[in-house]
Amino acid sequence: MIFGKHINKYYLKYSWALLIGIATLLAIDYMELLIPSLYRMIINGLNDGYNVIGGVQVTFDMKFVLDKICLPMLIVILTMVAGRFIWRMCFIGTSLKAEHGLRRSMFDRCKDLSQQYYQVNKVGDLMSYYTNDLETVQDCFAWGILMVTDVVILGGLSFVKMIRMNWLLTLLSMIPMALMAVIGVILGKYMEAKWEERQAAFSKLSDFAQESYSGVAVIKAFVNEYRELLMFRKHNKNNEKVNVEFVKLSMKLDIFTELLIESVVCIILGYGGYLAYTGVFNAGQLIEYFGYFDALIWPVIAVAELIKMTSQGKASMKRIGALIDAQIDVKDGPNVTEPSDLKLSGEIEFRNMTFAYPGTEINVLDDVSFTIKAGENVGIIGRTGSGKSTVADLLLRTYNVPDGSLFLDGKDVNTIPIYAVRANIAYVPQDNFLFSDTIGNNIAFFEEPAEEELTRALVEENARLADLHDNVKDFAAGYSTLLGERGVTVSGGQKQRISIARALIRNAPMLVLDDSLSAVDVETEERILTNLRDSRKGRTTLIIGHRISTMSYMDRIIFIDDGKIAGAGTHAELLAGNEKYKHMAELQKIEAEKERGERL
Repeated sequence: MIFGKHINKYYLKYSWALLIGIATLLAIDYMELLIPSLYRMIINGLNDGYNVIGGVQVTFDMKFVLDKICLPMLIVILTMVAGRFIWRMCFIGTSLKAEHGLRRSMFDRCKDLSQQYYQVNKVGDLMSYYTNDLETVQDCFAWGILMVTDVVILGGLSFVKMIRMNWLLTLLSMIPMALMAVIGVILGKYMEAKWEERQAAFSKLSDFAQESYSGVAVIKAFVNEYRELLMFRKHNKNNEKVNVEFVKLSMKLDIFTELLIESVVCIILGYGGYLAYTGVFNAGQLIEYFGYFDALIWPVIAVAELIKMTSQGKASMKRIGALIDAQIDVKDGPNVTEPSDLKLSGEIEFRNMTFAYPGTEINVLDDVSFTIKAGENVGIIGRTGSGKSTVADLLLRTYNVPDGSLFLDGKDVNTIPIYAVRANIAYVPQDNFLFSDTIGNNIAFFEEPAEEELTRALVEENARLADLHDNVKDFAAGYSTLLGERGVTVSGGQKQRISIARALIRNAPMLVLDDSLSAVDVETEERILTNLRDSRKGRTTLIIGHRISTMSYMDRIIFIDDGKIAGAGTHAELLAGNEKYKHMAELQKIEAEKERGERL
């Protein structure tokens, strides 16, 4: 059994089921301890021809066998069969519910953790929490209760019956048992540490494999299969090493347990045989004593297994607890005063915004101020690393925003619930993540389940706005085409347009496209931008990019350079009055002409 603040509540929540299981085990253990006395009556009946019951000699005949041995044995067997079914339902069923609850708590915390957390903790490592660690905790919960109950009830009752039969023989038999408990406690501490190492090694192996599968195209393109194989072999070897070390400790505990149990058998055979020889025991009583010891063997083994299992469970629960207790960096603060269903018009204001990413001291944005009016089409342009994508991160509250530096509809963003902020913004990120689902379901990701025809009409309408509909028609399954992992079965431009359609279907007051047209050609870009301008009149559109051709369609352009506002105005105004912008435009024009010449 394992205890801790995250697992204790399930013991309380399902206490009724656990109590039923424990009561059932008590009945089973009581019945099991009736069997040795039945063995005694059979042996004594065969040897003497009678049994002494209540001080009266009863002849050992067929009636005695049926009434005193067969019928009670049948009752014992039926009780044990039914009881084992009940306790399995109670213990294992409850442990599965506890596992379900823990998994839900883990996922609930994961959805609230900030982007910074996932930059530090890798996916493969986190997935091992949901597989190996949860399975270990679930086993500990179910079998731990069984083992503790059997150790206390079956072990205790067996010990009492053995003491009543001969206290000296029982005390001699318990010496190896006490030695085993000491060895178990010592080895248990080492096993817990080794189990932590084992889980950490598995996490590294899992993360490396997951990353290799995701990046298999890059590995093949750079002909680096052999190097990746060597790296995998290294992680696999380390995983094997720590597993072997843990198994060695586990086997040592098993060997000590077996050795000490056999030593008790020797004691019983030796001293018990002497007692039978001197007439203290008869043959039937010696067999009965062996029966009680046989019943005691499982609790003794259970102690060793419990030590082993608890060491594993504590280590796994510590990892799971670390995830559930992970600090939520980005959350609603004490200044939130606006309702969660707040509807915004789309006015955005950055006021003297200075921002550095957590864990760094370099300002990505330095005293940035600009205002975007509701319904305006604004482009943000700058060189790579200039800080333009940070504008989108802050607008979406991916990171904490300094008070008084970002306003939506004149309200400090820190007074608006994060849910309300994101509900009013449709976002197309640089990394156009697509789910392993159909094209239609990816586009309709935001939509609540509704009439199929209505949903299909919305999907097609927004796919046309993203200039995607004609491409989808070329697929044999159309919008029912199943995408591979992360959308690997479609091109980069198609991924971007699916992501744009997915954002457009939200019909939000604000639309943010973060470098989301880089993989489409100029003609497609022109059609998409024209559609956006026509379909989103009166709503704010913010396009972040590095291509001048994209910005020329905007009402206004904000030029960011090295984290500062280097210029603002229309495309024509910036060309005429901003040398850096003009230089960037000229370079891109030369590159475009060069590419056009190469194609010709």
